[in-house]
Amino acid sequence: MTDTSGKSADVRAHAAAPTTADTQATTTPSRRRFIATAAVAGAAAVASPAVHAQAPIKLKFQSTWPNKDIFHEFAGDFVKRVNGMTGGRVELDLLPAGAVVPAFQMLDAVSAGILDGGHGVAAYWYGKNKAFSLFGTAPAFGWDADELLGWIRYGGGQELYDDLVQNTLKLNVVGMLTGPMPSQPLGWFKQEISSIDQMKGMKYRTVGLGADLFKELGAAVTIVPGGEIVPAIDRGLLEGAEFNNPSSDLVLGFPDVAKVYMIQSYHQALECFEVLFNKTKFDAMPKDVQEILRAAADATSSTMMWKAQDRYSKDLAAIRARGVKVMPTPKPVLEAQLKAWDVVIANLSADPVFKKVVDSQKAWAKRIVGFRLEYEPDSRTAYDHFFPTA
Repeated sequence: MTDTSGKSADVRAHAAAPTTADTQATTTPSRRRFIATAAVAGAAAVASPAVHAQAPIKLKFQSTWPNKDIFHEFAGDFVKRVNGMTGGRVELDLLPAGAVVPAFQMLDAVSAGILDGGHGVAAYWYGKNKAFSLFGTAPAFGWDADELLGWIRYGGGQELYDDLVQNTLKLNVVGMLTGPMPSQPLGWFKQEISSIDQMKGMKYRTVGLGADLFKELGAAVTIVPGGEIVPAIDRGLLEGAEFNNPSSDLVLGFPDVAKVYMIQSYHQALECFEVLFNKTKFDAMPKDVQEILRAAADATSSTMMWKAQDRYSKDLAAIRARGVKVMPTPKPVLEAQLKAWDVVIANLSADPVFKKVVDSQKAWAKRIVGFRLEYEPDSRTAYDHFFPTA
């Protein structure tokens, strides 16, 4: 087929199509404009976070521990984990006990917003409601602190804690239980305790439900923060005292004022730490930041337990090296403590809030400890086999 000019359609189509040179000539400026525009947009995208980035959430966070205590170090581990996990979005500023308020006023200061958060133990708030101490120094049902935290996570403990704190006590705080502690010693004394009768009338320091226990046993209990114990012993204001563990006891100076260290006791057979945040401040944080704070509490719970294994064992040896007589609490004293627990639990269970919590704990301990005792072999038999002279 030809057109009126006598050229074939194929020839005309070929003539109408642009050549490669024509295409380059017409598209290159457009491509250049696109690349330039994309480059500007990319630069803006890179620069925009710096321009629009939000300021970090800065929180004033005080512990209830002296600066030199390993417990303050544990609080610092939590702070480091939060600051690292949030990539700078949150900045916790750690302060020691007394920097803003005294140790025993930390809870109220967090609730009021004077502090944004803090690190302590539930036993310190025993004066507000004795059920509070169940979340830190629960009765000796044969369980350990890791099993206590299991109850918190999977046995309904967190819900009971939240109900106590926010509904019963009307406190403006969010609390996270963390950091399992081993059994605490009977304490430091001028002479060996071989009978519970020796503690009748003794000026003795403990905290939480341990105070009720030793009052039942006839001791004259005084409740003071950790940093005040050794000076009180030195001045004769206390005749016996416990704090928590070999590392804390060593650095706080107990070997300087007493030479008998009675380990193993049922008055505080288990305990855990408590991380608090002002609820108004916490609720205003992004949801992912809230989850990071909770995850950091769990993460440092593990690292604290592993660090304690290392440090406590070394520091107990260091205490012995200071000429301190380290000895277990005799069985008759332990049995007297268990009988006293029966009385304390019965008396305090008149409060329905206390009874609700302790009944939940007993049900968990009966099942979990029962499983462990049935399922796990005796560690003493294996230890004595491999370390017969230890």
